[in-house]
Amino acid sequence: MDFTNTKDFGETKAIAQLGGGIAIIDSAPEPVPEFHTLSERYGIHVQGDITDQESIEKAFAQCVRSLGQLHGALTAAGICVDKPLLEPDWESTQRTLNVNVMGTFWVIKLLARHFTDEKIPGSIVAISSVNGHGLYVPVQPQSSYNASKAAIKGLVGPLAGELSQYGIKVNPISPGAIRTPLLARLEGEKRDIPDWHQNGAPFQRLGLPKDLTPMVCYLLSDASASTTGADMLITELQLDYTLAQRANSDPSLAQLNFNILIVLKS
Repeated sequence: MDFTNTKDFGETKAIAQLGGGIAIIDSAPEPVPEFHTLSERYGIHVQGDITDQESIEKAFAQCVRSLGQLHGALTAAGICVDKPLLEPDWESTQRTLNVNVMGTFWVIKLLARHFTDEKIPGSIVAISSVNGHGLYVPVQPQSSYNASKAAIKGLVGPLAGELSQYGIKVNPISPGAIRTPLLARLEGEKRDIPDWHQNGAPFQRLGLPKDLTPMVCYLLSDASASTTGADMLITELQLDYTLAQRANSDPSLAQLNFNILIVLKS
């Protein structure tokens, strides 16, 4: 299951609209057509394999060369194997952990090195999950996925402390069930899964990719200058303000005049 990909496009578009440059690393060879409607100043799409050190480091270097500097990042690569503990094979379990954990860890390492070398007080947002908080979904056992998201949550806190001396912020976001293309398909195949998530949500609905956008932009902006190591739970409810409303009251969020790296897995 892809948590996010370029088909959702919400964070990418919002960052661009606020003035930020964009560099996307994705396993897909080409971005969605809407990416090309953004101004050329907003950045590039680079194909890279998040599970291969040489590939991701090459893609990262290409992004830096293209934009000159990076000032923040969203690590959103994620896959899921919907199987109980006794069923998954070694290969599928290892791939889940490689994409979700190593993919996040290594990109953060590359970013931290870039930020410290360039003396940039950068911001890193890592996508975890409410599953990383010990959520048990009887109709959708995801043991390896849960472990991987708990690892991201556990990684970010200590890193926030370690990197604070360089002025680098590190924050995870833990969404509930988000209506991705795969979850939408499950409505026709395994209706009990989306029904369980929807009925258990505070507002009795599944989350949407756009529900994450305000929080992502907030954490990447100077508005969150004092926020690091804070796990942001977004469990099927929309934030009670829009980006436009927030920007009107907080000038630091009105513009993102820097370059953002977004790492996806399509």
